Amino acid sequence: MKVVNSLIENCFAILELLATEAQSMRLSDLADRLELQRSGAHRVLTTLVGLGWVEQDDATDFYRLSLKLPAIGYRFMQAASMPDVLQPILDKLAKDSRELIRLAALASENLTTIAHAQGAQGSLICRSRTFPVLPLHVSASGKVWLATLPREEALKRALESGLGKPGVYGPREIKTVDEFMSELDRTTTRGCGIALEEAEEAVGAVAAPIITASGQFVGALAIVGPAFRLSETRLSELGEQAKASAAELALVWPLRSVAGPDARDGDAA
Repeated sequence: MKVVNSLIENCFAILELLATEAQSMRLSDLADRLELQRSGAHRVLTTLVGLGWVEQDDATDFYRLSLKLPAIGYRFMQAASMPDVLQPILDKLAKDSRELIRLAALASENLTTIAHAQGAQGSLICRSRTFPVLPLHVSASGKVWLATLPREEALKRALESGLGKPGVYGPREIKTVDEFMSELDRTTTRGCGIALEEAEEAVGAVAAPIITASGQFVGALAIVGPAFRLSETRLSELGEQAKASAAELALVWPLRSVAGPDARDGDAA
């Protein structure tokens, strides 16, 4: 029996879908993707348009996310001093590795890219696709998160991510459950995730988990580069660099308390 979601759940589901797709969508496609009645989806969208969270194109009637939500996210990151704390670590890793660095945070049961730094220059720059929400089974960052989970849960998330539906990502995309489970074992042994031409052609990455002192996985730090530059020796070197920088990030995580009331009280004392 299908569970009927509340109005609030449907509202956030629509916002998440529009944010993930990052493009305009027609009402019918949006409703079908979320398994909502079109009349109900239309009512929610009309409300979101009225509140300024969603925009509707006058010419096509397609819906897209407005900049209101990203602006709020940016204000939160600024208030939490996230750029000030995180970016120097990312910039240093980019300089040392001479590659593209991407930081993904675990939020709402997804790994979402929140920051980056570019260490390559000129023709050496990697032209890599950006996934706002990472495909878990074919990304280095996704693998390091899944490797921390019980295997049954990891497999469930991998299947939801697209495992077993080949042809969507790169030419070396993992296609079977057995192959995926073996990859998780290798990831656990190495302490970092590796993806070579799995998420996209000609691009590879190595990622390390960011785990707090309490043992909580909060994100992943990835070094991304052209696959031809990522030899086995190079991957090993980059993996160690990623681990060291991920450990630095773990020391300043979580960041919500950086500018909180307790800090102000301490200043007053």
